[in-house]
Amino acid sequence: MSEEMSSTRRDFIRGSAYGTLGVALGLKAAKAGTLNRRVEGRAKVVLVRHADAVNAAGDYNGEVIARMLDDAVVELFGGANPSEAWASILKPDDVLGIKTNVWRYLRTPESLEQAIKSHAMEIGIAESNISIKDRGVLDDPVFQRATALINARPVRIHHWSGIGGCIKNYIMFVRQPYTLHGDSCADLGTLMKLPAVEGKTRLHILVALTPQYWGIGPHHFDPKHSWAYKGLLVGTDPVALDSTGLRLLQAKRLEVFGEEPKGGTPAKHVALAETRHGVGIADPERIDIIRLGMTEESLI
Repeated sequence: MSEEMSSTRRDFIRGSAYGTLGVALGLKAAKAGTLNRRVEGRAKVVLVRHADAVNAAGDYNGEVIARMLDDAVVELFGGANPSEAWASILKPDDVLGIKTNVWRYLRTPESLEQAIKSHAMEIGIAESNISIKDRGVLDDPVFQRATALINARPVRIHHWSGIGGCIKNYIMFVRQPYTLHGDSCADLGTLMKLPAVEGKTRLHILVALTPQYWGIGPHHFDPKHSWAYKGLLVGTDPVALDSTGLRLLQAKRLEVFGEEPKGGTPAKHVALAETRHGVGIADPERIDIIRLGMTEESLI
């Protein structure tokens, strides 16, 4: 890839991921003095990839994925080994809800769910105090008592919100999710302030093993618009993770189509989660990506 092409891609990604800020807020330019709220500081995102995470047939390698997650957790939280790192996230007396995603075309890998559960049980959390669920979390006895949450879902384009990511994955904590569909789901950031959620999430995992970068219409899926990226994005800031995932999908669309295709939904809720709701960092300039494993064709 030429330096000119690399520069063009970087400029495109930066402008698309955060340049929609002015549009989302009705501004001609996003000036610091006009923003409602800012989250100070920086965010850290671990991007871990492995060549063996997905095979040529598109099947996931559960053992490799579990190791990838452990490597990311050690990088984020420290510790001499994964057990020590996980012990800094969860405690034996926690009640743990693992918020997964079961969309039939691209669900959270079961091997990833079980890896999280296994670490929780190794720490001493009783199996009866662990639940893995997507729909129905509000009526689930464990989620109702949860002191800790771990959020894990695949990244994909989304008909209503532009991107299905960590923020969007918590919409099931609302009795009537459709009430947040207006204006391209602009106010999904409010999910992070719900009593069932706020202050409880210990880890967010945006699964980028085989992301879906394009599609039109509700529940659209076509395998030709997914690819084996073989990665996980891991962090404690869901906004930073979704901002990074959005950049990844946009970069893939640029690579495939040469430009951002028409007909998609703007993912304005990611920037607004920072500027309107103050629940994380969306600005790519303030997100530090720590890279582990393979770097070929990383796109971001």
